[in-house]
Amino acid sequence: MSELDFKQIWQGRVDPEEQADLASRLHQVIKPLEDGAAGTALIGFCSDEGVRRNQGRIGARQAPDLLRRALANLPWPFDRHAYDAGNVTCEGRELEAAHRALADRVKACLSAGHFPLVLGGGHEVAFGTWLGLDNYLDSVGDNTRIGIINFDAHFDLRLDTNGCSSGTPFYQIARRCEEKGAEFKYCCLGVSELSNTPALFKRADELGVLYRKDADMNLHQLNEIKDQLQQFIDGCDVLYLTIDLDVLPASVAPGVSAPAPRGVGLDVLEPLISLIRQDGKLKVADIAEYNPEYDIDNWTARAAARLVYSIVK
Repeated sequence: MSELDFKQIWQGRVDPEEQADLASRLHQVIKPLEDGAAGTALIGFCSDEGVRRNQGRIGARQAPDLLRRALANLPWPFDRHAYDAGNVTCEGRELEAAHRALADRVKACLSAGHFPLVLGGGHEVAFGTWLGLDNYLDSVGDNTRIGIINFDAHFDLRLDTNGCSSGTPFYQIARRCEEKGAEFKYCCLGVSELSNTPALFKRADELGVLYRKDADMNLHQLNEIKDQLQQFIDGCDVLYLTIDLDVLPASVAPGVSAPAPRGVGLDVLEPLISLIRQDGKLKVADIAEYNPEYDIDNWTARAAARLVYSIVK
């Protein structure tokens, strides 16, 4: 990202009349990634090639910079540095190369002590984000158990026989874990029975996936969900959180590749994110499937910004 692009994206409201350390916003504190103190590092993944391969609505490759604009005015009273690590772009149809480039960027941020937060892009981003974490752990000789927590209407466990896509990332991860002799630990919350075939439910069961359907993700069940999620977390050493925005109701997030007629509300997701953050196991996260072509008055971008804030606060 050029200096000009950085300045054009990261701008917003300033409140000079307020106490500076209580009125700062993200656009005022974020810096281009360089050597410095550890902090949150935003990485853009400009790709919807996986969505195209999965026969979805393309447009998500435009999302990262638009999400940055939605994030710019977020209050940032945290004692934490914030960096912009630029964009990884899928050139043409070279998704596999983009995955490797994203993995390298995530690994470099982790090696420097940062918390990488990736802004997709289609949900094909998940394989690149996970691969970066896995490569980092391999590089430091850490044979820990990675737990994947996915808020999503879809399992994304489709077979990758004809190539990877936005529908295959967790099957790809499962195969990589099998090749390494590692345990595949995957929790998918918000699954829609209408958006996944019986074959995908069967594959999830065979792979030992912990999941809850969207119909079983309401406030009355929140304590039960928390207990179930905590048991999963207790069985993991580090966590990777991925949020597909199509887990939200279409009334909240219309700008996605596959809008959800039911979905899971922010009032349920936010306390679960808080639970995921609390024990320090969370090492990397991403947000996927924002499609600005179909957004209404930036509703989806604002919802995504709220979720980012929940992750980093």
